[in-house]
Amino acid sequence: MHDIRQIRETPAAFDAALSRRGVQDASQALLKLDESRRAKIAAAEAALAERNAASKLVGKAKASGDEAEFERLRALVADKKAEIAKLEEEAKAEDEALRDALMSLPNLPLDDIPDGQDETDNVELRRWGSPREYPFAPKEHFEIAEAMGLMDFAAAAKLSGARFVVLKGALIRLHRALAQFMLDTHVEAHGLTEVWTPVLVRDEAMLGTGQLPKFAEDSYRTENGWWLIPTAEVTLTNLAAGEILDASALPQRYTAHTQCFRSEAGSAGKDTRGMLRQHQFEKVEMVSVVAPDQGLAELERMTGCAENILKALEIPFRTMVLCTGDMGFGARRTHDIEVWLPGQGAYREISSCSLCGDFQARRMNARYRPEPTAKPEFVHTLNGSGLAVGRALIAVIETYQRADGGIDIPAVLRPWMGGRSVIAADGSLA
Repeated sequence: MHDIRQIRETPAAFDAALSRRGVQDASQALLKLDESRRAKIAAAEAALAERNAASKLVGKAKASGDEAEFERLRALVADKKAEIAKLEEEAKAEDEALRDALMSLPNLPLDDIPDGQDETDNVELRRWGSPREYPFAPKEHFEIAEAMGLMDFAAAAKLSGARFVVLKGALIRLHRALAQFMLDTHVEAHGLTEVWTPVLVRDEAMLGTGQLPKFAEDSYRTENGWWLIPTAEVTLTNLAAGEILDASALPQRYTAHTQCFRSEAGSAGKDTRGMLRQHQFEKVEMVSVVAPDQGLAELERMTGCAENILKALEIPFRTMVLCTGDMGFGARRTHDIEVWLPGQGAYREISSCSLCGDFQARRMNARYRPEPTAKPEFVHTLNGSGLAVGRALIAVIETYQRADGGIDIPAVLRPWMGGRSVIAADGSLA
């Protein structure tokens, strides 16, 4: 959420930054609403002062026997009371309207973010590894895994419909090994604190990280009002909601492995084959809560944590800086990590790491004290996938596919696979 005081002070700069994200002249309506709200607050305060002054004179008029003056003052007090109530109600309504308007606007991009409309305008930051060459035509993950009998979309459709999958046997063990490897690496090598959180949250949590009110259709809501989280970013970031942290407690770095749920609204016709885009999936998430001057360095650190997972798996990837038209709603700068999928012959996103500045912190009132006696300031927040487990499974299947229809197990995962090195074409571990 944006600071209306800052918009008031620098409306042209605010409009220029938002125009890079396709929002034009946003300050005009905001400032008009803010001016009206503040005018009503001032009028209510003036009316309150008049009422208080009249109230003090009522008793004197009564005592002096001036009945006419007594009645006039009493009527004035009643009128001012009604006027104050009306002004306060109107100011409250405009305050809520202003808050809703501010919450509907995306974050401001940093100055060095490339301008652009979509993913074709993203800029490559770096890449690691080279795509393998195969003595056969590489297959897509679902062709390999379905032939093994370990990936079943028909069974999932019978249970739940489209965009679900049933995984079996050695393949789900590989999936589990990936998640375990990611968590252990983030905790032991990267210094993150592992957290287990609910996957059902209240409106306030979704509002805090920006999924509400604008993106309600992208998530699932239960009949009793809970939301199924689209990512553990929601729960991990909201651990700081309403808190005033000591500067010595920062940075806070968390990781969690959770089920995630997304409606995939607007994705009809995209990635309909395979398990690249699912309604239910697992992700190992990273969240950092930092002081404002730590944000950019922390983004590089977080991106490096995600990259290290792919380096250990020996899977080629490239890291992209997203353009203004492709960044998420709450981000000021985003690094997407795209993994090479031999079956598709393309790089596809496997992690997205974003610096949000104080955008989420304002929404959830998450603050810290720079000094013990200092006024609280908003923290800065970051989030990133470390990694999407299902997409990592896809990358392993396609990268390590064999001519005989089997899959080599990456060396780094073998401790979680009972020391086995291959999933054979018949689905057995060897």
